[in-house]
Amino acid sequence: MSSTPHPAFDLSFRSYAEIGAPNRHDFVQLVLPLHGQLLLEIDGKQGKVDAQQGVVIPANTWHAQHSRVANRSIIVDVNAAAVEQGSWGRLLERPYAALGPGARKLIEYLGIMAGQQALTPAVIHGWTPLLLDTLLQTAPQARSRLAALLARVQAEPGLPWSTLSMARFASLSVSRLHALFREEMDTSPHAWLQQQRIGRACDLLAASDASIAEIALAAGFSEQSALTRAMRDSIDATPAAYRRQRRENRSKTQ
Repeated sequence: MSSTPHPAFDLSFRSYAEIGAPNRHDFVQLVLPLHGQLLLEIDGKQGKVDAQQGVVIPANTWHAQHSRVANRSIIVDVNAAAVEQGSWGRLLERPYAALGPGARKLIEYLGIMAGQQALTPAVIHGWTPLLLDTLLQTAPQARSRLAALLARVQAEPGLPWSTLSMARFASLSVSRLHALFREEMDTSPHAWLQQQRIGRACDLLAASDASIAEIALAAGFSEQSALTRAMRDSIDATPAAYRRQRRENRSKTQ
């Protein structure tokens, strides 16, 4: 594995077979099996991880891993700054972490999102702090729940979201959700959701030949006229004008 600089969180999916040469790196690494089992040697100590147990490998620690069975794991690299600022140090106190039902659901969710090619940076950003809360066996913090909600909505803004369903997803009251949006985003849940839907509609208008009515529904609007009003209010352009302008710009650059 490379020792080049990492963002706060870098995520990948890997499978292992024969044991390789021991390795070490300057970031903390979290190994979370989706299925199968891994055998590890960390600083000369033997261990294993499977569907019930993950492991946190400290920075600059020699380690190697292999498996005799089919396996696939989520690998989360956490840079030094993120470790110092968060609660990752508490995980390092007991590196083999039990994966309870909550953690398993989060791991399985990420596997599903990857399979649907919907694993965006926003999803990872929302998933990681919620996973940390769960691995530490503490009640997920309100801001972690908000981050997970933002990632979920950004992945599929066209779902029938409402302020109430967003609050339920985050296990928050509607009033607490409103307060968090004001504190963290300086906006309301409804206004933020509207912007996510407009953004998705704009992406589809630029990249798809679907009708404007179809795009409106896919982005979460009740009908074409609702999308038209929203875009006119937000970016001072109708869907047809936006699509035409994007295509003209694209043709000029070809």
